[in-house]
Amino acid sequence: MSVLMKILRFKMIAAAALVVLCQLFILNTAHSARFDFVTANAKVSVYYQQGGPKLDSIVAHLLAADIERVSGYLPTVGTNLANASGNVIVLGRAGSEIVGRLGKQDADGALTGQWERYSLRVLNKPLKNIAQALVVAGSDVRGTAYGAFAVSEKIGVTPWYWWADAVPAHRKTLSLDIPDYTSASPSVKFRGIFINDEDWGLQPWAAKTFEPETNDIGPKTYAKVFELLLRLKANLIWPAMHPSTKAFYHYPGNIKAAEDYQIVVGSSHAEPMLRNNVSEWDEQTMGHFNFVTNRKKVEQYWESRIKESSHFNGIYTTGMRGVHDGEIQGVKTIPETVSLLDTIIRVEREMLRKYVNKDITKVPQVFTPYKEVLEIYDAGLKVPEDITLVWPDDNYGYIQRLSNAAENQRSGGSGVYYHASYWGRPHDYLWLNTTHPAHMQEEMTKAFALNARHLWVLNIGDIKPGEYAMQLFLDMAYHVKPFEKPGYSKTHLQQWLAGIFGNKNSVAISKVLWQYYNLAFERKPEYMGWSQTEPTTGIRNTAYNHNYYGDQAQRRLDDHNKLVSETAAIQSQIAEKDQPAFFELAGYPVKGAALMNRKFLYRDKALLYARQGRLSAAHYARLSGQAYAEIVVETGIFNEKLLNGKWKGMMDLMPRGLPVFKMPDIKLAVTPNLPAFRALPEGLDTTYAASGKKRQFTLPAFDRWNKQKRFIDVFLTQNVTRNFRVTASEPWIRVSATQGVLQPENAQSEQRIWVEVDWAKARIGDLSGNVRVEAGEDIYDFKITANNADANTLPGFKGYVASDKHIFMNAARYTALKNTSTRNWTVVDALAGNGDALQAFPLTFSGTPDTTNVANNPAAEYEFHTFTDAPATITVSTLPTYPLNKDFEMRYAVKVDDGPVSIFNFTTIGRSTEWKQNVLANSAKRTLEIPALPAGNHKLAIYMIDPGVVLQHIFIDLGGGQPFYGTLPATWSGTFGETRQE
Repeated sequence: MSVLMKILRFKMIAAAALVVLCQLFILNTAHSARFDFVTANAKVSVYYQQGGPKLDSIVAHLLAADIERVSGYLPTVGTNLANASGNVIVLGRAGSEIVGRLGKQDADGALTGQWERYSLRVLNKPLKNIAQALVVAGSDVRGTAYGAFAVSEKIGVTPWYWWADAVPAHRKTLSLDIPDYTSASPSVKFRGIFINDEDWGLQPWAAKTFEPETNDIGPKTYAKVFELLLRLKANLIWPAMHPSTKAFYHYPGNIKAAEDYQIVVGSSHAEPMLRNNVSEWDEQTMGHFNFVTNRKKVEQYWESRIKESSHFNGIYTTGMRGVHDGEIQGVKTIPETVSLLDTIIRVEREMLRKYVNKDITKVPQVFTPYKEVLEIYDAGLKVPEDITLVWPDDNYGYIQRLSNAAENQRSGGSGVYYHASYWGRPHDYLWLNTTHPAHMQEEMTKAFALNARHLWVLNIGDIKPGEYAMQLFLDMAYHVKPFEKPGYSKTHLQQWLAGIFGNKNSVAISKVLWQYYNLAFERKPEYMGWSQTEPTTGIRNTAYNHNYYGDQAQRRLDDHNKLVSETAAIQSQIAEKDQPAFFELAGYPVKGAALMNRKFLYRDKALLYARQGRLSAAHYARLSGQAYAEIVVETGIFNEKLLNGKWKGMMDLMPRGLPVFKMPDIKLAVTPNLPAFRALPEGLDTTYAASGKKRQFTLPAFDRWNKQKRFIDVFLTQNVTRNFRVTASEPWIRVSATQGVLQPENAQSEQRIWVEVDWAKARIGDLSGNVRVEAGEDIYDFKITANNADANTLPGFKGYVASDKHIFMNAARYTALKNTSTRNWTVVDALAGNGDALQAFPLTFSGTPDTTNVANNPAAEYEFHTFTDAPATITVSTLPTYPLNKDFEMRYAVKVDDGPVSIFNFTTIGRSTEWKQNVLANSAKRTLEIPALPAGNHKLAIYMIDPGVVLQHIFIDLGGGQPFYGTLPATWSGTFGETRQE
């Protein structure tokens, strides 16, 4: 071959390679085009397929209305492209005639035969009369709708424009870069909500305010609900079913609305065959809802609904329970129940085969082993494999079971029924939305990892005020991938808020709401009365400590009050158009939660301080009552003043009239024969509270590693005025006030004096001094002890140091982590009340947990130091999760130094007393007793056994720890540096 030929051949090969590279570059680079919606020269119009599903028309008109919301211009909507000109948006299926006229939109076949997918493409001059076309092509009718609403979100219209009054920013010119995009199918096939316990919100609001012509939750209300579901890319509804609401099928318009919006209608775990037993089963005319004694009537009841619904888009609940969320009737033992349910499911499926589809596997069916039904399922009930198993949580956000390897082979797959609102024991939470985003992320990504991917349903109560919980849940169900990264829920919250309030304020609002969720995760506002329901009990004092840990109760009050102040500051920066949304999504819940905490924590103080003889007790009683009155005012604003009463009836300040919501009855004790002026220290034994004789006290100890602040309270017990002074015996003792005056009016009758150690002035070693408080002849002495040992006492130590005979550790703040190649402790977000937590991964672990060579398992290690020989009680707190499936338990192991390994299991069965306390506190505790722990350095190791365990915190009582609730500041030593290996 000549040199010239070789050169030519090389050039040809190089050119071909360049073409391939260019093609690859084009394939891997999304094409993007500028599309003008509304400009000085362009006014968009919207077109959809004539003769197609009604939803195409609905969505086209909603998209046009969204464009008007942003720009002020309402596009024309039509079906005939021959009449179109300029710029158009075209909606339809990938294979529809109207989309086909603009060219093939499914060149790679990505949409053909797919479930709820869509593509967006901008075409220039696709037809002679059309300058630009934004083509929204769906794989099916809901896919098209999702694509259209994706465009709405791109121009700034949030799904919550109506339900949360989120007004989009006005844009006189509306022009966007639209990249070519093809969506994936949703992560979960059926995704939706259960409207439940609607008696105190959605139903009275709909009946009296929004839909008075129906006097109920009817077609007008459901149309708004269905639109919201589609905007959130959901497809499923379990309709409202309480006695306050007529059955969904009672109103033909409800069924028509579901058909028009292409929403799949199911029913709750207690409502077989799309029946609403509460509203539709009339015991007087139909007899008992008992398949054993009244089989014919029950079968007729189900059969008539199956006939009626046979052509609707529905999912049928199989099995049977009592009329309203009660146990099945007619059987006495578990084996009898298993046999009966087996018969019932067979009968139901025969009806479905007869009236819906001869191929029963083509009929969507679910079985939900809720409450006692799980025990029946585990006793041997054989659910046909094409029926989807819907695993419920325990009503408090903890999924009770997921499928194991054998169950994952079932063709029907599995799903989850999850609560963000609940009525029942041990206590309702129907008032505010307080489901922590990190908690929901942890549970639902766990469900997805274990293949619960066929159906997710969220019990959202009344929708409001659960807006964010609903958004988060459905976003995970639609596209779970980003949520598989721990910590993403915090990012998601900020992004959601940015879509409503803009980037300027979203960071500040998200920080406030995140802390609001943190505080509620430790104790929901509805639980602050320390009461329970079913049976209902009266309110009690909270378990927060007012005497120790720097006044733990006051720290919680301060945290809530800080959030209220921050919320008010943000609100002053919020645009006028966004004020209603801000009040609904942040202002009302943040202030409401704070007020509920004030009501009970100030009540605590009033009762405690009355026993101490404080005049201020009456002041705190008034503050408690004032908090209740403010809740009434804020709720009145929500119902009456907000947007001229748009939401009148939606917000009830005392659902079910439970004791926690009422004005507390505060009867103050009278303690006689006390001196007019008193001074009492932090850490006071409450048995001395009413004694006026003791004048010498010892404050809890100080140490250079924890740098504590301790308090002395000075107060009046009589209607007098007293001047006082405070003196310290040593220059290293600092006090927050050296003198003052107390007067009998309200808070002026007391003052808190803070005591600290100035470590720069303190000599090395054990220190002792005194603080004296004098008011005339009343003299009180407080002994001060401080540990200022030489740093060489703990050379290079990095860990936790005892603080006055206790140690508190955050599990995610370890000193060493020893994982293996297959299993690991991983930091997860915000599940420890005051910080992050550690979770045992992977969740897909399929082996048998090793309980014999536990020391070889992954371990989280915590170095700690004690100063005295003492017995130790070590309490480990975990999230009260359940075993992933029936192959596992909830076990971990604990070892201190070279001591024995102790295995703990926090699995609970049924609705035990322990379970009730666990879910109220979002914590499960196990305790290790060490009879004698010598002074010095120690190592605590927590070994992994079962997957899914979430470690929260560890408390070590060295003989002096006082009771507390929830979490405490960590006694981590910053003096010698900090470390955490990940």
